Amino acid sequence: MTAAPSPPLRVGAVILAAGASVRLGRPKQLLEIDGQPLVVRAAEAALGAGAAPVVVVLGANAEQIRPVLRGVDVGLVLNQDWNDGMASSVRAGLHALGQITLRLDAVLLAVCDQPAFDARAARRLVESLQASTRGMAAARYAGRNGVPAIFRREHFFALSRLKGDQGARALLQGKPDEVIPVDLPDLALDLDTPEDLAKWQG
Repeated sequence: MTAAPSPPLRVGAVILAAGASVRLGRPKQLLEIDGQPLVVRAAEAALGAGAAPVVVVLGANAEQIRPVLRGVDVGLVLNQDWNDGMASSVRAGLHALGQITLRLDAVLLAVCDQPAFDARAARRLVESLQASTRGMAAARYAGRNGVPAIFRREHFFALSRLKGDQGARALLQGKPDEVIPVDLPDLALDLDTPEDLAKWQG
């Protein structure tokens, strides 16, 4: 007799979009790829992978970014402490998910400056975690594990205690045996500088 398949994971998502884009010189969240702002692309990638609810954490330039998310099925969270580093946005997003529902099995964390991040990549992470007993699955590129990454509920407390600007990377690197690496080499490029943007556009 074959074992019954495990029920689908109930996955929420946090899109980290609070940074000031200082090195780029303009809000990277609003850069358009195929006519769509990066922050919208990231949110729709999570939605397209079946994540619900999805929250987008805003901070710097929030009033400019908020209008482009109208009509997208996401919750918006304003992180007043965005300047303290990415960990503050992880905490804000996780808290917001907990205000909406306590019935999540896992949370997907993603940033909005990886132009190759799409629903296919998000689905691969969800499916990899679903098929394993490990607690985390992370995109692997440039020789390391990074975001986007998905975490089972057992890691929610550790995520809520993160500090500084490393975000979830500290958790991924601190427990490598618990991480399923998912090869997504295209995600190595993020748009931090004008040179990055030129490379992508070229």
